[in-house]
Amino acid sequence: MYELTHFAINADDVQQARRFYRETFGWEFSAWGPPGFYRIEAGTPGGPGVTAALQQRRDLIPGRPVAGFESTVAVPDVAAVTAAALAAGGRVLMDKTTIEGVGDLVWLADPSDNVVGAMRYQR
Repeated sequence: MYELTHFAINADDVQQARRFYRETFGWEFSAWGPPGFYRIEAGTPGGPGVTAALQQRRDLIPGRPVAGFESTVAVPDVAAVTAAALAAGGRVLMDKTTIEGVGDLVWLADPSDNVVGAMRYQR
């Protein structure tokens, strides 16, 4: 079984979303990476939890902006997981790419076009 390690909230108005989540759940945000991308500080130090991000809404499936929370699962082998997803009726939305200092990432869609990322993290 693989572990859920990341989720992202896609928003049309990132500043409004930051305000909502800060005021609703007490989450803090720090700018990271490209413009309009923030790490969410949503856990207690040293406690369990996942990494989270707030980011500008985008299309992983052309013409269909991502709605809802987007999740990433930690895997030991991106190629093997991609092959398994294709065999199970899914499809690749973004071929494997390497995020320097983080790991290898592929974006997949399940047969209902729900989006999920698979990441081999550098340890």
